[in-house]
Amino acid sequence: MDCVFCSIIHGEADAEVVLDEPELLAFLDRRPVFKGHVLLVPRTHVVTLPDLPAALREPFLEAAQRLASAVVSGLGAQGSFVAMNNVVSQSVPHLHLHVVPRTKGDGLRGFFWPRHSYDDGEAATYAERIRAALV
Repeated sequence: MDCVFCSIIHGEADAEVVLDEPELLAFLDRRPVFKGHVLLVPRTHVVTLPDLPAALREPFLEAAQRLASAVVSGLGAQGSFVAMNNVVSQSVPHLHLHVVPRTKGDGLRGFFWPRHSYDDGEAATYAERIRAALV
């Protein structure tokens, strides 16, 4: 199987991890909508939300809640945008939930997602701030 998220989960590909739990992993998106954009994935390879095993629904949603709070408190955002695609517009066929920090007037309109990049070492700083807010 050639899944970039499974490669990250198994430590074969690098990522700035912000949440590392037995059933779930969250890391910074490499091409964030805004800096601090996090992806939450189950460690089990499932493609879409309907494929998520019942036993993972509660931990997945609970982690999403914590991440939505952490991008606000850790990054000074005013809120967050939480989204998930199923098949259509799903760039990686592994279930992933986007948690994007938002600030009034940030320019995000509708479902047009401009992408940004991190400067050298900047991703590690954002990841650390979110990890610290999760404690």
